Amino acid sequence: MKEVRVSSKLGKAFRGRSPGFTLIEVLIALALFAIIGAVFANGLATASRATITADVRTNAESIARTEMEYVKSQGYSTAPWAYLVTSSGSPAVSGWPTPTWFDPVHKLSDEHGDYTASVQAEALGASDNGIQKITVTVKHEGSEVITLQGYKVSR
Repeated sequence: MKEVRVSSKLGKAFRGRSPGFTLIEVLIALALFAIIGAVFANGLATASRATITADVRTNAESIARTEMEYVKSQGYSTAPWAYLVTSSGSPAVSGWPTPTWFDPVHKLSDEHGDYTASVQAEALGASDNGIQKITVTVKHEGSEVITLQGYKVSR
């Protein structure tokens, strides 16, 4: 009977000395993949939070600029005065008089339902001498996001 020789690689595989992966090598590879996956997921979460924050700030800035232009387009009303703007209307601010042109129907768009803008004017001198400082503060879900200040003059 003739002896058949098996190739050396195949023989090693049958004898248990194959160059395969050990359990330690597989566990190390899985740990590396897990670490890389966690870092990647953390990066995505951070980018998502940054996008949301930028969106909130952009909307707040737009609301503040719109309110400032709205106030400047109205007639002159002696300071001090204040009002609040929400998506459901503009209620008066307690303790502050409202401007003569105050319109409680003035409101933010429905897409800005989580925002409020408080608008107030104060005289720069002891009495209102025709120039006043306007301050618009925009809040999102109760947290202040931006404050914009400008000036209005009586012309």
